[in-house]
Amino acid sequence: MDFGQSERSRDYLERLRHFVATEVVPVEEKLRRERVAPFAARGDSSGDATWSVPEEFRELQRKARAQGLWNLFLPDAELGAGLTNVEYASLAEEMGRSPFRSSIFNCDAPDTGNMEVLYHYGSPEQKERWLRPLLDGEIRSAFCMTEPGVASSDATNMAATAVVEGDEVVLNGRKWWSTGIGSPDCKILIFMGLTDPQAPKHQQHSMVLVPIDTPGVKVERMLSTMGFYDEPGGHGEVSFTDVRLPLDAIIAGPGRGFEIAQGRLGPGRVHHCMRLIGLAEHALELACRRGLDRVAFGKPLVNLGGNRERIADARIAINQLRLLVLHTAWLLDTQGLAGARSAVSEIKVATPRVVQQVVDFAIQIHGGAGLSDDFPLAGAWTAARALRLADGPDEVHQGLVARFELGKYTNPEGRK
Repeated sequence: MDFGQSERSRDYLERLRHFVATEVVPVEEKLRRERVAPFAARGDSSGDATWSVPEEFRELQRKARAQGLWNLFLPDAELGAGLTNVEYASLAEEMGRSPFRSSIFNCDAPDTGNMEVLYHYGSPEQKERWLRPLLDGEIRSAFCMTEPGVASSDATNMAATAVVEGDEVVLNGRKWWSTGIGSPDCKILIFMGLTDPQAPKHQQHSMVLVPIDTPGVKVERMLSTMGFYDEPGGHGEVSFTDVRLPLDAIIAGPGRGFEIAQGRLGPGRVHHCMRLIGLAEHALELACRRGLDRVAFGKPLVNLGGNRERIADARIAINQLRLLVLHTAWLLDTQGLAGARSAVSEIKVATPRVVQQVVDFAIQIHGGAGLSDDFPLAGAWTAARALRLADGPDEVHQGLVARFELGKYTNPEGRK
């Protein structure tokens, strides 16, 4: 196993860190507050809520693109950085130190996953109409898969439909936790629905490209996550009522929804974990600085209540986690998703849990301030907690890991 960085990826990392230090950090706190305050002050959670993107943020994006720090996630040297998963890992960690750095470099979910879907499965026409503007950062997108009326941890429960009628596909149903739907730049949705209930189980569903202004598409409301709206993208509940689109809106053809979903979610889960490690590093840094600066009972906080041991445990846990994620990235690079399925599920379970614990410690050492918006810790804890459900709950991934493990000790008929 080789987790080493190439000269190319080291160059990207150095330039990324320089850009963050000189361009992002000086305005980061201001941008973070601007993302929260205007919406929170309105208290408006309706589908008519309009969020805006600060001009300073758009200027950062323009600068990042001009410096070639753009689409770093895409393993295509012509359209992105052309990095392997192992090479991209350190960049994703750096970007993950705050919740919106990835967006500055056009490397944020759900756009990264949607772009990968179009890159690998889209037709030439779909790529020209939707992939190109997404790569250019001219538009944003949303992914509509989870549903409020069924247990979406089992995607075969999906009730929303994408029925082929002649030369059209007709969509009906309701989706929620559709990330990115609240962005003023969101122009395209990827909708997954049931097409043929008589087909084999994993060939029943289709993914369809839906322009957000198509008749019958309605953003019913924006959803908060433990009080956070993650503006300006956010997560919404969306209804689809007799939405009619031409057949060429279906990605790769009817019945290939599950195949596309697996291809999308594998690398996407690794990217999430890479970014979360950066979030944990930032939380630990904040905890150490706070613990050294604050004094209680005549001592720095780091010298009270076992805090030194907690700091050591956090460092050990983060380092262990990084190696686990790098191993998964290496497996993806060398064996593809088929050879990395158990490892992907392992990090999907382990990463949010560890990061949640590290951030919780950072909140504790900040006292009441850690629960406020004066620091990014409450949002960081929420992000880690939410990822224990997003892209599949812990229990689903634990079940897959157990199945792979038990498979080592059974014959093809399932007997010992």
